Amino acid sequence: MSDNEEVTMSETTATLYERVGGEAAVNAAVDVFYRKVLTDYRINRFFDNKDMDAQIAKQRAFFTMAFGGPNNYTGKDMRTAHAKLVKMGLNDSHFDAVMEHLGATLVELNVPADLIGEAAAIAESVRADVLGK
Repeated sequence: MSDNEEVTMSETTATLYERVGGEAAVNAAVDVFYRKVLTDYRINRFFDNKDMDAQIAKQRAFFTMAFGGPNNYTGKDMRTAHAKLVKMGLNDSHFDAVMEHLGATLVELNVPADLIGEAAAIAESVRADVLGK
């Protein structure tokens, strides 16, 4: 096996978490993401009266777990965690705005397009649960 083949094999077995840069990258992404979300009039009302330090910590743990890193997520399941927001009117347009900010965040952090696609697919996979469908 050549060196190139070994690199390719290790890249394909690395988790998305590892390929985006691990803990430091996830932490940076969550910080940038919430900066965008909290300034977006379409969705920032859903974060009124939230302890944002706790919210950021939960989001970091969730992204870490969802992207294949260490599972330290102890939060509620997506359906339960978002049920109150659904009662407040959370819908597909809001989820789309969140997806927009996730993509823009990863672009801003120079994450390669294929990894952004993987992250978007993971986020998209929870749409029905987040929206209580």
